[in-house]
Amino acid sequence: MFDLTASELAAIELSLRVGLWSVVGSLLPALGAAWLLARCDFPGKLVFDGLVHLPLVVPPVVVGYLLLVLLGRNGPLGQLLDAWFGITVAFTWRGAAVASAVMAFPLMVRAMRLSLEAVDRKLEAAARTLGAPPWQVFATVTLPLMAPGLLTAAILGFARSLGEFGATITFVSNIPGETRTLPLALYTFTQTPDGEAGALRLAVVSILLALVALAGSELLARRLRKRMAA
Repeated sequence: MFDLTASELAAIELSLRVGLWSVVGSLLPALGAAWLLARCDFPGKLVFDGLVHLPLVVPPVVVGYLLLVLLGRNGPLGQLLDAWFGITVAFTWRGAAVASAVMAFPLMVRAMRLSLEAVDRKLEAAARTLGAPPWQVFATVTLPLMAPGLLTAAILGFARSLGEFGATITFVSNIPGETRTLPLALYTFTQTPDGEAGALRLAVVSILLALVALAGSELLARRLRKRMAA
């Protein structure tokens, strides 16, 4: 019963690829947003904070619809990407990665922000008194100290991407071999007669992948904390 078919393996492979690229694409923007929220005071900070965390509270379908409006072929950003770079995002696996990145972004920002706020700023001040420029202080003091938070953010973002459904199906539809990720394939099985076995297989795979990601995040974070303490 647990022999995966070619279409199921394709959905798993696509989900892993989408999750990886969603994390790669959102890691630096999430770090920048976390820095602004943790270290900077500026007009409109409360609004910015709300916009960053908006995907957590609005229905995922709303996020997918807004992405379709902005990045679709007739959308303002979609037209620019097509005209300047020949890139189409909507109804492609790249669009699935964008949707997953947007939905995982608040979780990544929050993990990084908490880690950044826990950094002892006296250590940064000491590095500056020794003549280190700001970029060097950030690279050699701040980033290593917040490494567990960065790792946690990346793995949480990856795990969240593996489970993304609502924004993905709204923005890129459910195209076999192109946008049918693991959750969409599972949904397809639930809507297909005699699809219970396939749905069960993919449900088990989804749970296993999520558990592996969460356990890996915790183990790696503990190892980093021990190494830093030593």
